[in-house]
Amino acid sequence: MSENSNLSPAPVDPTTTEAWQRLEEHDGMLDKGLREAFAEDPDRAKKLSFEAADLFVDLSKNLVSEETVGLLLDLANETGVCKRRDEMFAGAHINTTEDRAVLHTALRRPKGASPALDVDDQNVDADVREVLERIYEFANKVRSGEWTGVTGKKIETVINVGIGGSDLGPVMVYEALRPLADAGIEARFISNIDPTDVGETTRDLDPETTLVIVASKTFTTLETITNAKLVRAWLLDGLHAAGVAESQDAEAVAKHFVAVSTALDKVEEFGIDPANAFGFWSWVGGRYSVDSAIGTILAVVFGPEAFEEFLGGFHAMDEHFRKAAPEENVPLLMGLVNVWNVNFLGAETHAVLPYSQFLHRFPAYLQQLTMESNGKSVRYDGSAVTAETGEIFWGEPGTNGQHAFYQLIHQGTRLIPADFIAFANPTYALKDGDTDVHELFLANFFAQTKALAFGKTAEEVEAEGTTGALVPARVFSGDRPTTSIMASALTPSVLGQLIALYEHITFVQGAVWGINSFDQWGVELGKQLAKQLTSAVAGDESVLAEQDSSTRQLIEYYRAHRA
Repeated sequence: MSENSNLSPAPVDPTTTEAWQRLEEHDGMLDKGLREAFAEDPDRAKKLSFEAADLFVDLSKNLVSEETVGLLLDLANETGVCKRRDEMFAGAHINTTEDRAVLHTALRRPKGASPALDVDDQNVDADVREVLERIYEFANKVRSGEWTGVTGKKIETVINVGIGGSDLGPVMVYEALRPLADAGIEARFISNIDPTDVGETTRDLDPETTLVIVASKTFTTLETITNAKLVRAWLLDGLHAAGVAESQDAEAVAKHFVAVSTALDKVEEFGIDPANAFGFWSWVGGRYSVDSAIGTILAVVFGPEAFEEFLGGFHAMDEHFRKAAPEENVPLLMGLVNVWNVNFLGAETHAVLPYSQFLHRFPAYLQQLTMESNGKSVRYDGSAVTAETGEIFWGEPGTNGQHAFYQLIHQGTRLIPADFIAFANPTYALKDGDTDVHELFLANFFAQTKALAFGKTAEEVEAEGTTGALVPARVFSGDRPTTSIMASALTPSVLGQLIALYEHITFVQGAVWGINSFDQWGVELGKQLAKQLTSAVAGDESVLAEQDSSTRQLIEYYRAHRA
């Protein structure tokens, strides 16, 4: 039974609210700056720092005052953010364009959670747990060596073939938790339809010890199925060379391929035993799916216990977002500060700067999460948005970024809010003589947010002995907003908390703007045109003639220069 009846017929226009009007007239920190604000209020850092599960979050170096935060909370109240949050957790169809519930939070509800979650006449908890138990059983068989390839050899490498959310999430988590891979199994990933991806990923692997997970909900995604076919051909060729008869091809595919999909007929047609297909549901968007069956490769490499800890981290942040008072609710506050930066301070981009090499893929993961979710110009009732939406997320790990693009953040003409992420305890506690290298590393983390906040005045530059034209070049304006996020260590739980934190930040922004953060129609047109153009690229002159002059010229260049 659809729960759309619980929703308002149209979102509130945020620009018409009293809070928005007051925010437009509000100076925030612009009338004094962060130096003066910290000097006037010794407790500023304490007042604007919060804990959410295992995360410590310091918002004090943002260009906000307590009054700003109060007005932003009023804006959240007037636009119904918390009401929409509660509808999401309850399973209402807040994905209006696809008439679906949005229940990625159900993927991480603990076993035996009470009351049970029933949505659209389905026991969601039972459905999720049934798939998880099947994944864990499979993972344990692969990890123990009970599951082998067709020649009886233990699996040593698992390749995940997917794209978008079926790739970015598993890749990021694997890289983040790589030291926990304890079963002698390596993970590799193929996503790009560029054949280089398949060629480079498989070139040094042994087909006899390789398992392939094909991740596609519909089992029709062009890139994924094309790559799966290429890997199947590589695997069978390699097995034939190793002495496996062609008559065993069906058995070989069944032993070396599993699927993450609900299209069991297409899975079986490919040659995969439907019993080895792990499904997920229409209410799981790709960019919200790493904690679903899409994470099967993670359960194999890290083990079910680590995967359960990962899910527990998500759930801890879900509970904080669902239950914490608004004035202490970290995802709510961070989402609202982002709205302040975008709509009132004119920020167009947002840097995410993890001081952890293991999180080097986290900014790329957040690009899809945030930009596919909130890159919208219409509201969920089909009307045009009334304010700027979304921002460009980007970033690299510190300290690499310091020697690349921090110059623009410090002294450029654009306001670039930045989130800095760090951990008190390193995975590798190494020393250079008597120097604790992790302490040296984190000194950079602390220094960058301090420099961005407080800068350096001309007087301070001159006091160091600099004179003349060099003085302006060495002045730092400060008042560059940052948020600092810290945790004790990068564990599966903490990683789950970080991902869920940004999921909910994204939700808050979308709710304020009145957009549907859970569809992605913007990816469709390019896919459709690619299918139409394939025949022209292959040589169909009639289709080529129908194209615009630029597209036709580019295809002609390709055909003339293809060796």
